[in-house]
Amino acid sequence: MPNIVLTRIDNRLVHGQVATQWCGPIGANLILVANDEVAGNKLRQGLMDMAAPSYAAMRYWTIEKTISTIHKASDKQHIFIVCETPQDVLKLVEGGVPIKKVNIGNMHMADGKRQVAGSVAVDDDDVAAFAKLRDLGVELEIRRVPTEGAENIEKLFK
Repeated sequence: MPNIVLTRIDNRLVHGQVATQWCGPIGANLILVANDEVAGNKLRQGLMDMAAPSYAAMRYWTIEKTISTIHKASDKQHIFIVCETPQDVLKLVEGGVPIKKVNIGNMHMADGKRQVAGSVAVDDDDVAAFAKLRDLGVELEIRRVPTEGAENIEKLFK
């Protein structure tokens, strides 16, 4: 079974906050960006590579490749999965990726979304995906950085 130390939803994917404040505390040595668009975008990959800590390997896989390949991971790989949306995380879980906990970090405000926490804005599709993840037994937490306390997850469902 793959050693997934954390899965995070962050619509910026890998940036300074993810690289410097999350990787060390969770013990990650592999950052896996599971995103269909980024998997084929060398420019965005290059920008994320610059933000990544030197001790962590980077992978940019489609959702489908993540589902079909992650079970081949070595026990020595401490995997930090980063996704852009709750819908992508739901696809991974439904595809058999053993995600037990999801950190909801940054989901920026956009048309049709409502702010539910400091750095989290959702629409009805997001709420439905979070509800399904919760029904599947996935623990959800809203937390921007590891040094802050988690916010009440019920905010998502109001």
